[in-house]
Amino acid sequence: MLLLNTLGLNLQKIKIAGFYIGIVLLAAGCNSKKTTGKESQAIRAVNEKEIGTGKNTVAITGATIIDGNGGEPVYDGCVIVTDGKIVDVGKNGVVKIPEGAQVVDAKGRALLPGLIDSHFHLDGVKDLPALFLQHGVTSLRDPGAWIEAYDGERQSGKPIPRLFLADPHLDMFPPAYPKDAYVVRDADEAVYQVNKMADRGASVIKVYFRLPSGIIREVCNAAHKRGLPVTGHLEVTEAMEAIEAGLDGIEHITSFGLSLQPQIEGEKYRQAVLADNNARKQGRYDVWKKLDVNGQKADSLSKFLVRKGTFVSPTLGAFEYQSPAEGETDTVRLAGFGQMKAFTGKLKKDGVKIVVGSHSMITYAEMGWAYQREMELLVDSGLSPAQVISAATMENARFFRIDDRLGSIEKGKIADLILVKGDPLKDISAFRNIEKVMLNGVWVKGK
Repeated sequence: MLLLNTLGLNLQKIKIAGFYIGIVLLAAGCNSKKTTGKESQAIRAVNEKEIGTGKNTVAITGATIIDGNGGEPVYDGCVIVTDGKIVDVGKNGVVKIPEGAQVVDAKGRALLPGLIDSHFHLDGVKDLPALFLQHGVTSLRDPGAWIEAYDGERQSGKPIPRLFLADPHLDMFPPAYPKDAYVVRDADEAVYQVNKMADRGASVIKVYFRLPSGIIREVCNAAHKRGLPVTGHLEVTEAMEAIEAGLDGIEHITSFGLSLQPQIEGEKYRQAVLADNNARKQGRYDVWKKLDVNGQKADSLSKFLVRKGTFVSPTLGAFEYQSPAEGETDTVRLAGFGQMKAFTGKLKKDGVKIVVGSHSMITYAEMGWAYQREMELLVDSGLSPAQVISAATMENARFFRIDDRLGSIEKGKIADLILVKGDPLKDISAFRNIEKVMLNGVWVKGK
């Protein structure tokens, strides 16, 4: 009895010992079944089986190896790839090159893990994933679109990145983006849809800004039982409240607006957005212009995010504003965006997990280069190039829950690799000079 009480089992006393034990075992089994739900599986790209695997052995020699883990670079390095996997990593001349291997001379180049994009939107733009792959993005996550939206890209015959898709985001009426949303009316509908999306191959669940914390909690509980992370775009639900409900990630630095201002001011913004989705477009800048991003509220929020291990994808490129060469400057937008960058830098300095998300199409980047622009903006915000590289590779792999096989250059990991001309540890813009891209051990650029 003492042991049972210690385990916290609240059972009635039964005099027959054997019967008593049987009840204990039955109760334990029932409890396990209730809490586990449907069996969770490893997170996979929906197109994983469609990606070819390299059959040859490739030796990449002479490169500066930047492993994605944040370790010291290996100068004049050598990486051996066989059957789509990394089988050896080290100094050139120390690593034994197998007989018959294809040798790639990479002197003057940096060798890195393929870039991972945490916030990609297709939006019906044909061949956009293929273009991103040519620019070094070997894995991407669309946090809010029907999986079928990518059918055309998967059937195009062109090499495309690994697709980690969410299916539509969960929103309430009236949804901001009806074509990309599944509208739920209560927690039961939300949970039902989470399981349906998990069955369809979703690798993440995204909650949109009209969902209250109570429904977010039920979504997170259901998703976590299926082994899926939950990320959220927040506007009218306060971030710490949503994270306490179970949220694993935050999309957009602007999702912290309610957390950083007095509640009486935040409620004005909140009611404006509840009345009109479009109120947030200019309203964000009005809010951020006034915020103290180094004050007590900012400190408390930052410490909270570190304690909770929350991932943050700032998507600064989606909000960037530059003074025009001609015409009048929108000083509110300019100041508001400056505050967004400053707060992003503070979060990283304090130890928050920052990841890189491109938002795909942004004002100040040419088609296909939004990811590189986001990396540059993160450096402008105070992150070092090394920190941005880790955020783009291994940290994003942890966010995706695929870090056991992707995100770094290590023995046993999948050979998704890029060769960059120049030194991205000194100049992050070197990522605009992608010379070779390997996906699953196959050169898909620069063969």
